[in-house]
Amino acid sequence: MNYLPLIALSELPENSGKSVRQGQKSIALFHYDGVVTALGSSCQHMGGDLGQGNVQKLDDGELYVVCPWHGWQYNLKTGLAPAGYLDRQAVYGVQVLDGMIFISEEPLIPGFRSVHEDDPLADLRNLEYKVTPSSLNVLGISTTNMNRDLPRPSTSESALEAALDFAATGFGASVRMIRLRDLEFRHCEGYYSRHEQACTWPCSISEMDPDDGMNEIYRAMVLWADAVILATPIRWGNACSLYYKMAERLNTVQNQITVNDRVLIRNKVASFIVTGGQDNVQGVVGQLNSFFTDLGFTFPPFNFVGWSRGWIAEDTEHNYERFNRSRYVKRSIRELVTNTMNLVIQVKQIDVSRLQTPKPKISEAGTLSQPEDNP
Repeated sequence: MNYLPLIALSELPENSGKSVRQGQKSIALFHYDGVVTALGSSCQHMGGDLGQGNVQKLDDGELYVVCPWHGWQYNLKTGLAPAGYLDRQAVYGVQVLDGMIFISEEPLIPGFRSVHEDDPLADLRNLEYKVTPSSLNVLGISTTNMNRDLPRPSTSESALEAALDFAATGFGASVRMIRLRDLEFRHCEGYYSRHEQACTWPCSISEMDPDDGMNEIYRAMVLWADAVILATPIRWGNACSLYYKMAERLNTVQNQITVNDRVLIRNKVASFIVTGGQDNVQGVVGQLNSFFTDLGFTFPPFNFVGWSRGWIAEDTEHNYERFNRSRYVKRSIRELVTNTMNLVIQVKQIDVSRLQTPKPKISEAGTLSQPEDNP
């Protein structure tokens, strides 16, 4: 087999790795324990550059490169993933002659990506929507956090329960409640910050852990719901921290527009319930509106119910009682649901097959050598 010159050995110091182009190929070179090895640089998972990965010794005593995108691992010499995984990177032959690194023209060992017959995320991957032209599926999301062993009344959650009850009895809707505090899900781990293609659908965390609790949100919000009513308390002038934890993991939904020009949220309506002992209802709703419109949701007129007793209302032991007795709350919840359901019925008739998305697209970002505003 022919061996082709790649780079000088001096360009690959001991205990280092890098990716180098060879024609149409990209090769990840590594120099550890006095040995130079070469793998195909594109990770079998999602194409991350292995030449930028860290190298670590695993329990089997062998050195593995860790993909910088999602943590997939490959043996530097054999290209194999750790025991229990079948994936393998292509392995190239290496010769070092007169201070120059040569690699085989073709891999000595071909790469292999394993395919699992049982895909627990197939419904998400294939976007198996549960909505129909006549469905009225209303998802309630409560972001209230509390100690599970010390339950307490929650104004926002009580209002959400009343809203779902009215959607069911008043409109015949199918309703579902998700309490974020009952889900065990990881924080967003920022793969998008490494590369826009590293933020995937389904979420890469979901691929690593099919039991991650955010999968329930993805299935309910993206595949099942016609309308979402989200309820949050005010925490220091903002939505509850559990909301932001969820929102960060929803980047996988919005990023499909940026990277693939694909809208996952279609013909769906969102409205909000925001309650707090102190004010900033409109500020919280402004953030919610901005985020949910980026996902693709539509809003009815007057799309939120707010409850706040103001800056000096520090007698919080009376807050729930006052809330529960409020005629305003009872009326406004019913009107919020009515506005939401009326819009759902209309929105479901809209043809979104050519939906326009005036959002940033990766195809318009330009390159390092091309100005971003070039046509």
